[in-house]
Amino acid sequence: MYDPRSLKAEEFINHQEILDTLSYAEAHKDDLELVNQIIDKTDACKGLSHREAAVLLLCEDKDALARIFAQATKIKQAFYGNRIVMFAPLYLSNYCVNGCTYCPYHLKNKHIARKKLTQDEIRREVIALQDMGHKRLALECGEDPVNNPIEYVLECIDTIYSIKHKNGAIRRVNVNIAATTVENYKKLKDAGIGTYILFQETYNKEQYELLHPTGPKHDYAYHTEAMDRAMQGGIDDVGCGVLFGLNLYKYDFVGLLMHAEHLEAVYGVGPHTISVPRLRDADDIDASSFTNGISDELFQKIVAILRISVPYTGLIVSTRESKKTREMVIKYGVSQISGASRTSVGGYADGGEEEDSSQFEISDNRTLDEVVRWLLELGHIPSFCTACYREGRTGDRFMSLVKSGQIRNCCLPNALMTLKEFAEDYASEETRKLALDMIAKEAETIPNDKVRSIVYEHLHDMDGGMRDFRF
Repeated sequence: MYDPRSLKAEEFINHQEILDTLSYAEAHKDDLELVNQIIDKTDACKGLSHREAAVLLLCEDKDALARIFAQATKIKQAFYGNRIVMFAPLYLSNYCVNGCTYCPYHLKNKHIARKKLTQDEIRREVIALQDMGHKRLALECGEDPVNNPIEYVLECIDTIYSIKHKNGAIRRVNVNIAATTVENYKKLKDAGIGTYILFQETYNKEQYELLHPTGPKHDYAYHTEAMDRAMQGGIDDVGCGVLFGLNLYKYDFVGLLMHAEHLEAVYGVGPHTISVPRLRDADDIDASSFTNGISDELFQKIVAILRISVPYTGLIVSTRESKKTREMVIKYGVSQISGASRTSVGGYADGGEEEDSSQFEISDNRTLDEVVRWLLELGHIPSFCTACYREGRTGDRFMSLVKSGQIRNCCLPNALMTLKEFAEDYASEETRKLALDMIAKEAETIPNDKVRSIVYEHLHDMDGGMRDFRF
């Protein structure tokens, strides 16, 4: 039985409900009166149900699609403005005991270079990331209770936060590790993590078990219920996602929104972020062997409908995607991107030479300075802000500020001040000039006179060498 308030995976992600939803959407995708009513509903910026969103996903009417993209652009601008939050993944270890058929870290792969960073190696990696200008990391780690126990992850987090190099500092560490216990989530919370991230890969239980034939990740219910345990452990910012290309995208699209609805129903706050990675080639993985890939056009449509369905949730696209694709989905709803990413263990300090340990092939290989300059040229504000997490604005406190619109009094000032840090400490001369021009233009638009005055004071203080101002 479908029950979004249930704590059982097969009840809040109910197979029959997804099938019924897709049948309903197929039957109504050409009902333009209904389609336009659903699109009209998004004017209120309250989101859509999984069933309403599915109707839009299956609709192919060109005028309706144009309206969907226009609404996505408008809603993205209303909540996030032209800010794009920057981050980088940091791979700690690729030791893994799982048998995932789409990941080169699977246990049977005997020729991939296995590596686990020591604390000294982590320091070198973090300093290399700080020297680029990064302030926010997402830790990645294979599941291996011997090589990668929770104690190792906690030690790594402590090491990362302790490193101060020149003007550099990592101010927010998000964590993407395997599903674990409430007790371990409490430990991660106490360690000061930002968002706990875990991709479902696919919500179809039968396909999930085929894709994860061996190892602890094979347990569909334990994996799917991980966000509940994280919430129970005190982590109120969680990040969901599916790997598009593994299963039929329509099924996973609906399951993803049902998961968001479940978290909202039980804990009063949906996912802080949703990621939309697509399957890529890797060491012994041929993405073309999976027959459920999605086109760039469909990918853009999915991003746009997610934006209008969960308007308060950050949408993330990584360097899996090309410059061209990232440019398009930023317009339609993406609010966070990675830059200068390495998906190998030890990939930053060594300049990316050890790509034989990569988890997947990167499509966007530009430097962080090049990505920042590109965003500025497109009229976006690259933001390195971590203020909400550090000020305790997480979970329902963050969402209430977003829903009321009050978050704008923090986000634009913080984005401009962190961009100023990047411009002064890390940018090339061309990027620095563009950044300073953007800061001067956008600072004038801060609506609150007092906030605007304080921002000008802080920007002036930063010319004198001071750093780390925030609202």
